[in-house]
Amino acid sequence: MLFIDGAPKERWEDLAMDTPGLKKAMTTLEFLSQNKEARALYEMRKKALLDEQSALDYAESRGRAEGKLEEKRDIAASMLQKGLPVSLIVEVTGLSETEIEALNRKLH
Repeated sequence: MLFIDGAPKERWEDLAMDTPGLKKAMTTLEFLSQNKEARALYEMRKKALLDEQSALDYAESRGRAEGKLEEKRDIAASMLQKGLPVSLIVEVTGLSETEIEALNRKLH
């Protein structure tokens, strides 16, 4: 209520500690009270941060996928070395028969 009643800006941080939702309201109020140029800079910065996070998320998911593929290839190589049939290796690893045959050529 102190915030709504016009508490001085110096007290906003103290008030925000007591009420979690109040911090967001204060941030929004500060944003809305900025001039047009400051809002544009804020929006550009926010977009840049979101773009950066999106790029990091993409790279991370890409790395995980590549790691899983490499793990499947390692399993397939081990199975090939033990002389297991290609059809079984396809079933177990999910790799294509072509991929397994190429891997077999590399091993021999």
